[in-house]
Amino acid sequence: MPLDPGFDRRENDVYLNALVTTGEVLGRDIVEVAGFLDDLESSAEAQLGHIEAARAAAAMVAEANARVQDAVDEVTRSAEETLEAVSGSATLLRDTGHQSQNLATWVQSVDSRMADVVGTLSSVHDSNAEIVSISKQVNILAINAKIEAVRAGDAGRGFAVVAEAINQLSHQTATAADKISKAVEGLRETIETLQTEAGTAAGDAGAVLSAATETDQMLGRMTGSVEVTRSSAVDIAARADEVRAANESFAPYFHELIGTTQKTAQGVKDARAQVDGLVAMGESVVQNSVLAGASHADSALIDFVRQAAGQIGQLFEKAIETGRIRAEALFDQRYVAIPNTDPQQVMAPYTDLTDAVLPAIQEPALDLDPRIVFCAAVDRNGYLPTHNRTYSQPQGNDPVWNTANCRNRRIFDDRVGLRAGQSREPFLLQVYRRDMGGGQFALMKDLSAPIEVKGRHWGGLRLAYRF
Repeated sequence: MPLDPGFDRRENDVYLNALVTTGEVLGRDIVEVAGFLDDLESSAEAQLGHIEAARAAAAMVAEANARVQDAVDEVTRSAEETLEAVSGSATLLRDTGHQSQNLATWVQSVDSRMADVVGTLSSVHDSNAEIVSISKQVNILAINAKIEAVRAGDAGRGFAVVAEAINQLSHQTATAADKISKAVEGLRETIETLQTEAGTAAGDAGAVLSAATETDQMLGRMTGSVEVTRSSAVDIAARADEVRAANESFAPYFHELIGTTQKTAQGVKDARAQVDGLVAMGESVVQNSVLAGASHADSALIDFVRQAAGQIGQLFEKAIETGRIRAEALFDQRYVAIPNTDPQQVMAPYTDLTDAVLPAIQEPALDLDPRIVFCAAVDRNGYLPTHNRTYSQPQGNDPVWNTANCRNRRIFDDRVGLRAGQSREPFLLQVYRRDMGGGQFALMKDLSAPIEVKGRHWGGLRLAYRF
């Protein structure tokens, strides 16, 4: 019995439809895996940054510890030199103290001896006074003897000579005694002056000795403090050496950990690249199956985006033909930054044209399906000149708010945005994760079709909707 050709087509359609469904499920799962790999890559990069920071901190600790060791070594050397100097000063001061004490004792003995000399001089002065008195009496006797000798005439002449000699002797004795008195008086005054100065010197010597004793005590305390400082410096040096040893032991682990983390991060990147290839393959399976005649739940949206992309191409061609814009300007991809915008917004030579013609096509698309989030055209670099009005608000002072609400005039050069702008396939259906903030993501579909202008590829029309 011959096979029914219609049955073969129906069976083929079943397989194609199943392939489309499987491809979409596979694409969704791969995107989830890709999202996990993105998170893992971010974690690896963050861990690598933390490890690098930890290694840098350890290096800073090692450097600071080296400076501490140098400072401690310097303190130790200074303490030893100071201790040596203080010890030498203390010894010298003690010797000086002993010498001062001996000097004070000698000065005090000199003071005592001078007192004895002053006493002796006083005795000499008293004895000399007696000699002067006796001399005066002898002089009186000599005068009387001379008078009596004169009265005796020739018989007293010899006695007169003796009396004259005695008289002269008494005069000489008186003169000598007077000189001795003056000399003794002068000597006594000098010795009294010396005695006063010696007393002062003795007091000064005593003060020097007392001050030397106090200084010796201070130097003793200073020596103790320096010894404690040296001991503390030695202890700090030991601790610093322990820190150095610990840092040196950390270094190999940091190196190994960084190497392992880098390998992990690179492995994740490689896996992510492979996953991107799988995503592209899954998208290609869905695309080719639909083009081969398979039915798709989003067929109406696919038809719309292809038709709308063709309409935009026709509007651009008409603008060139009417002289509204030159072809060179339409394909000019030199962007001029708009000042004071965050995130950065830019203008292209054709932005005014897209603002004028695209809203009529893009805005009605939002009402086609409640799942649709936006509809916007991008050039081959992912530049989105004219967005839906909802996402074309004037920028304010909050960059976070601007990011969500001011999405026009921005370049979206991520994987999805670039593929949508650069693909020349009849349509491209991509699945991606949309960051909703707070660590939450929503699966999205990005349906796009190429925009052709007189055979030249300008970009693509994107239609994004929830999965």
